[in-house]
Amino acid sequence: MGNVIIVGAGGVGRAAAHKCAQYRNVFAEICLASRSIEKCEAIAQEIAGGIHTAEVNADRFSEVVQLIHRRRAQLVLNAASPYQNLAIMEACARTGAHYVD
Repeated sequence: MGNVIIVGAGGVGRAAAHKCAQYRNVFAEICLASRSIEKCEAIAQEIAGGIHTAEVNADRFSEVVQLIHRRRAQLVLNAASPYQNLAIMEACARTGAHYVD
């Protein structure tokens, strides 16, 4: 699959990051992104081999687009609030990244 961005650093985001990290042959690069970079960094420290982190406001379509381009993501896994779904979906549609909710 390549590079994945997980948006959301709550319980679902944490579980998704750990699970993706178990399949490094599928997910070449993992980036955990949230409004709270501190939460992302705390989760990243739990994962052997490390993952990238980023601060993003998923309400802002343009920030998500920029992050997708910067991380060269082929997949965005949405573990954020349901209120952010449309902005994240639109960013994926605009950049060609696959979307999983």
